[in-house]
Amino acid sequence: MDATGTDDPSEHTLQAAAAMIGVSPRILKRDELQNLRGGAALLASYQRQITRQMPPDPGSWYGAVAHYSQASDTAAAGRFADGVFEVIRSGRQRVRKDGQRVSLPKTPYVRPTRSQLASLGLRTSAAAAVPECPSELNCRFVPAAASNYQVSARNSNGMDVDFIVIHDLEGSYDGGVSWFQDPGSGVSAHYVMKADGSEATQMVATKDIAFHAGNYWVNLHGIGIELEGYAAQGPTWFTPAQYKATAALVVYLARRFDVPLDRKHIIGHDNVLPPRPARAPDAHWDPGPYWDWEKFMALLDADHRLALEAGGAGAAGNIAIGQAVTIAPAYGKNPQTVTVCAPTCRTRTQPSNFLYVRTEPRDDAPLVSDLALHPDGSAGTDRIDDWGSTVVWGQEFVVADVRGDWTAIWFGGQKGWIHNPAGVYTRLAPDARIVRPASGVKSVSLYTTAYPRADEYPQGVPASEQTRFNMYTFPQGQAYVAARTPVDADDFFPATPTRPEVVVTGDQKYDVIQYNRRLATVNTAETGR
Repeated sequence: MDATGTDDPSEHTLQAAAAMIGVSPRILKRDELQNLRGGAALLASYQRQITRQMPPDPGSWYGAVAHYSQASDTAAAGRFADGVFEVIRSGRQRVRKDGQRVSLPKTPYVRPTRSQLASLGLRTSAAAAVPECPSELNCRFVPAAASNYQVSARNSNGMDVDFIVIHDLEGSYDGGVSWFQDPGSGVSAHYVMKADGSEATQMVATKDIAFHAGNYWVNLHGIGIELEGYAAQGPTWFTPAQYKATAALVVYLARRFDVPLDRKHIIGHDNVLPPRPARAPDAHWDPGPYWDWEKFMALLDADHRLALEAGGAGAAGNIAIGQAVTIAPAYGKNPQTVTVCAPTCRTRTQPSNFLYVRTEPRDDAPLVSDLALHPDGSAGTDRIDDWGSTVVWGQEFVVADVRGDWTAIWFGGQKGWIHNPAGVYTRLAPDARIVRPASGVKSVSLYTTAYPRADEYPQGVPASEQTRFNMYTFPQGQAYVAARTPVDADDFFPATPTRPEVVVTGDQKYDVIQYNRRLATVNTAETGR
């Protein structure tokens, strides 16, 4: 789960709000006062559309508040507005992280004019939602707050579901459900799974876009599943029943949306690159080192399980430079040491799903440095949240060198070494699709989204920013593993009372590659086989 999951959707009204108050979009994003002014101006513009005046009665702003939700159906817009007016009536007090106390006094006399909802021209919702779950799963539907997701029409509108993202809540099952129902949280997931496997709650329809990955483009193409539990306490919370129930749900979803059952498409939150470099230090790393990917993927794919048991195709073998290998340490035989600092630092060694990546082929060599996490180039650490110098079970990389018991892979723009005696921690990946810089391209640009070019957006629709990770490199001589099929450049804007939803598709294609611990996107115009 990522508490900044709505960052990118909000940018779709950024230019309009900035123009209304006469400041640049950049200032509006970063200046708290200007951000508040911009939100107020946007709300006022909606009010003028509905009543053509600025009434002093707060209840007469109900329609504008519902419009502010950007929901396209009456039920979702009404839930959002009702939540806002409940806060107005009951009051609220909060203490910010900087110590500032914020309070809203009770105003129980406010009576919202709910009849304004009909003037917004939104479609009527179905009376009750039926959960989308496999028959063997005890599943219910409890809707998330309307402000915590976007109404869409995946896959029929061209926005394909390509990823199923596994998270953990860092909390309880009931607490997660409540959090996604809170309009103030700004986040949601499609499903929440109870630790004992006895129950699942769907909170967002699969056609709609939940805010779970902290990367809006991934949200556009992803279904988010939250697990009850804590990443640092994984073995305590991730029970066999939870693995089984979650696997049943993933198989059901993968069949519905034709999502490949591999680790390029069934991913963790820790495999999602944040939308811009500044967000990297806060990027989430769940479900963490104690989620047994080998066990989970075997539950998804019987053929994969049989291959593992038989030691057949894809088993460890002679490793050659230029080959692709799958990271595959046996969970129970792979103890790794991490430092957990919450609230005090302590070191623990226990079975894990990852391997450390070092700068040289020796145990005492520094861990590789991820420049998005360590801009000064300092070495990675063994802290559990320092994800930049680890590889996780199921990821695929290209072999760069071999020395004795050590295997080098192209990893995050550098040659990184993993301890791999006799290839025991990897498996050959002969069918992997390997991409390299095209002839004449000095270094491939690395992104974390796949948006169209600015000139491909229709008039009146603000272009989303395609941010390059300039500290990352992909020069000639290096190679990385990509998903089997490139993806189209695309973007999405939900329906409003004045226009239907907008899907923008560009003429470029992108490869999604396993670059380091996280996925990255590269323009196919810059790559070759």
